[in-house]
Amino acid sequence: MAIDFHTFDALLGDADALAERRVLVRVDANVPLEDGKVLDDNRLQQILTTIAALRQARARTVLISHLGRPKGEVNPRFSLRPVAEHLGTLLGAPVVFGDDCVGDAARAAIDQVAPGEVALLENLRFHRGETQNDDAFAVRLAAHADVYVNDAFGTAHRAHASTVGVPSRMATKAAGLLLARELNGLSRLLDAPEKPFVGILGGAKISGKIDTLRNLLPRLDILLLGGGMANTFLAARDIALGRSLVEPDRIDVAREILADAEARGTRVVLPQDLVVTDDFQNPSVVETVAADRIADDRLAVDIGPVTRQAFLDACVEGATIFWNGPLGVFEKPPFDAGTMAVAEGLPAAGGFAVIGGGETVAAVRRAGVADQLGHVSTGGGASLDFLAGRTLPGVEALARPEAAS
Repeated sequence: MAIDFHTFDALLGDADALAERRVLVRVDANVPLEDGKVLDDNRLQQILTTIAALRQARARTVLISHLGRPKGEVNPRFSLRPVAEHLGTLLGAPVVFGDDCVGDAARAAIDQVAPGEVALLENLRFHRGETQNDDAFAVRLAAHADVYVNDAFGTAHRAHASTVGVPSRMATKAAGLLLARELNGLSRLLDAPEKPFVGILGGAKISGKIDTLRNLLPRLDILLLGGGMANTFLAARDIALGRSLVEPDRIDVAREILADAEARGTRVVLPQDLVVTDDFQNPSVVETVAADRIADDRLAVDIGPVTRQAFLDACVEGATIFWNGPLGVFEKPPFDAGTMAVAEGLPAAGGFAVIGGGETVAAVRRAGVADQLGHVSTGGGASLDFLAGRTLPGVEALARPEAAS
């Protein structure tokens, strides 16, 4: 992505740029909650480096984020208050909480923040103006601070008030450390990736990944296809899939991609064997069969052991590896076995591995190997858009004025 944006390091290098100034930081604190407690704080862990740098620079840090989809209405279920409390525990210092992200409650919270301290304002999506990128709402948010930092890669593909409207009104703005790390890590897949380049794509459907796959294909040496989307590629080769998930309206697209891969000399590895069942919710039969031997009353729910090994063998060939999407019905054990086998074996492959968000991140974290991989992305949709060659609105909004003109 050829956008010339201000870097956070440049801000930190200027002793007067941050000291005692109010810095508005868009973060992704959209974490799962249960009974007022944070269940998984990975996204909070990812933003600690930027927050710590701001505290050390004696900035007055004001964090803004969304949580869930309250659809423009105040809903206590989606309050960020528990997140503020948990974040305070991670930082080892209290985090001031604002009962709103604009208005008197927000101003009162911000006024309490001394140099080196942090506040978190209430859910941006309690206001419809956030997702609508409403000008008036963006102006109210921008009035909170002198400096804007975007460290929320997971929302960088959204043209919302906090990601686009606010920075367009701020003279001093920058990409946070997490956002910069995401762009650098993902750019390694597009800017002359080290060869051989292996791509692993899974998930339920081809839809939503077509542009990414087409943009990556000219760079790929080996393409591994698993999960429900592999069924559509198998169907494109006239293989009967029983009751398995197949996208009939994407079979022609799958054929085109397979033909393009063959013309480019990209090796495509489809499942050779599959775990099938008679009933996804209440299975009475679970068995492994050859991919072209699925009975009419069975449905595929995972890649089989032969395919798992074939995928890992292909990964060993790769100097660069990208993986997005589970290889089976990851949310329902034991149909997560194929995904977990590849996750556990990936570090041994030795290449620079990039993991692209969502359930794939959950798999490598559950396997305990996330810190052994090259880059683990915090944004599934954003990473797919970036790798599809699209400009991310939240990054474009950080462009230097002289670069944007």
